Amino acid sequence: MANNDAPFGLRPSRKVGGAYFSGGESRFRVTTSDTANTTNIYQGDVVTQNTGGIVTRIARADGGSATSDIIVGVFWGCFYTDPTTSKPTWSNYWPGNAATDAIGFIIDDPLVVFEVQADAAFPVADLFGNFDIVDNSGTGSSNSGWSYMELDVSTGATTATLPLKALDISGDPENSDMSSANTNVMVVIQNHLLVQRQVGLA
Repeated sequence: MANNDAPFGLRPSRKVGGAYFSGGESRFRVTTSDTANTTNIYQGDVVTQNTGGIVTRIARADGGSATSDIIVGVFWGCFYTDPTTSKPTWSNYWPGNAATDAIGFIIDDPLVVFEVQADAAFPVADLFGNFDIVDNSGTGSSNSGWSYMELDVSTGATTATLPLKALDISGDPENSDMSSANTNVMVVIQNHLLVQRQVGLA
């Protein structure tokens, strides 16, 4: 049966070792009075460190070996003062506005296992490989706030600095067909700010 094509970015599932994911998030700056951030960041997006002291969305072209591509974690929402209404605002995505006090809530635990949709069929033979990310028809939805980020199957390699390491196929009955596009895959962040993992299997 064909898989459901509905990307959602990275979604926390559990922790390594089978432990329960508690929902823990850490605060990181999205903007400051000195550093703007006009790029939308959606719930489920992978974010990286920025020299301005903020976190920014990592786009498809950024996945790789540069120091700036080290991953802080997965964006899960933000709080800021709306620059138009001056009202404190909670949102599950960052709309790239002119607020100077935006705080992002990031799942930054390197032991969290995430579920992500692949952009193609994902065979069992590709497990334990490392993979890049890719955006699917835009970067995310301003209605739901969800990311459209996916695992890019074609980039599978041993390269230690790729963003994701595949551990298993999801048990989701609507997205576990390994012979069809859009297989859901269980991954950990590979090139993490706190832990850089090992090379993958080819």
